[in-house]
Amino acid sequence: METDPQAYLRALTQMYFALPETPRRLSRYDRQVVLGWFRQQIPLPVVEAAFLLASVRRTCRLPQARPLGPIRSLAYFQPVIEEVLQNPLPAGYVAYLRSKLPPHTSNP
Repeated sequence: METDPQAYLRALTQMYFALPETPRRLSRYDRQVVLGWFRQQIPLPVVEAAFLLASVRRTCRLPQARPLGPIRSLAYFQPVIEEVLQNPLPAGYVAYLRSKLPPHTSNP
């Protein structure tokens, strides 16, 4: 577990910005969400797994399904983080999820 809240914020932000359909900056509320996750000691690998799982679920929907709007906040991932905490993903599944996401280049 990361012990420095700023390092945790930087690492999490980098993962978040690398996802498709996410904003290119954090709001004040998003920063509060991150600090809450830090205080709850949610490990970065759990956050990454939740980010990837939610993103793959969004991008691999049926083509005829109603389009989803863009992700506007880190709070979108809170239920998936809880899901991953309760039911950890099998070994190797995060790599599989990464392979399912289309290549994405975040804006600096």
